Amino acid sequence: MLKKYMTAGLLGSAMLASTAFAQSPAATTTSPAAAPVTASDSTYNGNWRASKLVGVNVYNDANESLGSINDLLTDKGGNIKAVVIGVGGFLGVGEHLVAVAYDKVKFVNEPVVTTSAAGGAATGARPGASTGMTTGAATTGAAPASPAASKPNPWYPDHAVISATKDQLKAMSEFKYSTN
Repeated sequence: MLKKYMTAGLLGSAMLASTAFAQSPAATTTSPAAAPVTASDSTYNGNWRASKLVGVNVYNDANESLGSINDLLTDKGGNIKAVVIGVGGFLGVGEHLVAVAYDKVKFVNEPVVTTSAAGGAATGARPGASTGMTTGAATTGAAPASPAASKPNPWYPDHAVISATKDQLKAMSEFKYSTN
């Protein structure tokens, strides 16, 4: 009995396979051929990866930590319109999401400069690093002080800065993702 079922299964498989091989490839090719991609790696120098911007820490002008970037909101043309920042909470629990216009956020390539309590000297910055800040595509600041300065990562900034306090951000209306 098992032999009959095995034989029937093999014959059925062979018949299905033969009809698949009999189809002509020209009948399934109805869409026009896509143009080849010709962009090179050098085309995108100086641009940041959006996946790396999510998670970047956000500070205020007094170098106080406010939260981190949770999302980027774009228009249909791909232009970034707003940055969603998570304020407060612990490991994402109890976090207050606010949307801040992209032009209000300044991205900085150098680490946050903190003042140590013991000596009063600034720490955290790389020696000779530039103090350039970028907002969108514009860059301002001084050139590096020495050619031996370490180079920042070209694919994402170190942190973001906005002119607000944590309390001001928490007082903003909470950002909610639309469900329609």
